[in-house]
Amino acid sequence: MIDALPTLWQACPVASQYSLILFDLDGTLVDPAGAITGGITAALRQYGLAVPDDDVLDAMVGPPLVHSLTALAEVPPLLVQDVVATYRAGYVTTGIHEGRPYPGIARCVQELADDGAVVAVATQKPEWLAEELLRAQGLRDLFASVHGSPQDESLATGGKTPIIRAALERYDPLAGQAVMIGDRRHDVEGAHANGVPCIGVAWGFAAPGELEDAGALAVVHSAEELLEVLRGGL
Repeated sequence: MIDALPTLWQACPVASQYSLILFDLDGTLVDPAGAITGGITAALRQYGLAVPDDDVLDAMVGPPLVHSLTALAEVPPLLVQDVVATYRAGYVTTGIHEGRPYPGIARCVQELADDGAVVAVATQKPEWLAEELLRAQGLRDLFASVHGSPQDESLATGGKTPIIRAALERYDPLAGQAVMIGDRRHDVEGAHANGVPCIGVAWGFAAPGELEDAGALAVVHSAEELLEVLRGGL
């Protein structure tokens, strides 16, 4: 999809109650199918490091990997970049092809775009890798743009907040009619920090009650329900 011009945004009627819709990636658009947690496990084992329990590994899907390795997996700081590099190498060669779009999500995104909304991706995944994943899953052409972390993940600070801000700044005329869609509290918190509501999806990696406690506007359980809510079903 080619980026729309501001004059076209204003000229096209929008069936959704939001004119700019930002989607998280892992856990929201694409089910990693164990590619992320399995890749982290393999990378930790390669360096002789302890592998966390499954619930901790699941909690590492979403936040910046550097932060998760340090805070959740307790990887020594001197090894973090090596573990990240090992994980990324395996993910690019195999893991990126193991995931699958969640049921109905591609059609949901396409219908939102057909409604006249600008639909983009805002993820804490490195931007270059997010682009690769979307292409591998056949989803890239559905989105006007992709916003993610810098290639050097050690420079990623502020969580989801600056990534959402970058998307809002790109489509500034629509910032007041924006919404974030995500599966973790980081999506909700980043959206709220930018004055944007967030709708949570229940099919991702959030713990029970996580999205509600973070202040999600609503939590939906299917792509069809998400489309209904975005079209004014609240």
